[in-house]
Amino acid sequence: MIYFEKVSKKYNGGQSVALEDVTFQVAPKEFVSIVGHSGAGKTTLLKMLIAEDRPTDGAVYFESLNIHEIPKTKLPKYRRKIGTVFQDFKLLSHLTAYENIAFAMEANGRSDEEIAENVPQALSLVDLDDKGLNFPGELSGGEKQRVAIARAIVNQPDIIIADEPTGNLDPIATYEVVQILKKINDLGTTVIMTTHNKGVIDELGRRVITMDEGHIVRDDNEGRYAL
Repeated sequence: MIYFEKVSKKYNGGQSVALEDVTFQVAPKEFVSIVGHSGAGKTTLLKMLIAEDRPTDGAVYFESLNIHEIPKTKLPKYRRKIGTVFQDFKLLSHLTAYENIAFAMEANGRSDEEIAENVPQALSLVDLDDKGLNFPGELSGGEKQRVAIARAIVNQPDIIIADEPTGNLDPIATYEVVQILKKINDLGTTVIMTTHNKGVIDELGRRVITMDEGHIVRDDNEGRYAL
């Protein structure tokens, strides 16, 4: 489904290297964790996938489509195939949990009937059936992240990208978020997650790609943390 082919990203005329000759692929329905120290290239790699940044060299493919050859007018349609989850949640504080999720559907042109049906299902999937009317300020960090996950999945994307989704959470909330991401993956959605949390990697036991200074230094299907 996803293929990085000899991807490099350089800044300042080549003096700063974020990625260098990165090649790997992610199969449909796979769960892949990308680990590495700060500055290893993890976030740059994710930005390539959602076409927020483009390679200096190489190419990134989604199925047979070269992502960075997509016309700007067609990028929104491509990005609807991807749900994103961030470390800092990015919820709208003036909207309830239900409304934050519904907003993602409205932006996607979905009907009121679809919203009324799918938002409660998304809340149920992340175990927040009783929190739909709560505002973000009334939720714990773990609950906020679960709302963010519900928002990411409500339009039924092919891929979930989670950039350090447990970075601001305590161990209990971290465990809950990881279990939900596993459940989403088990239901057939591809998940690509960056993390520096060894406990998360150990809990998942799924494929781990280790990055260092813009290079892939290890690709382990047995879920071992190599840092």
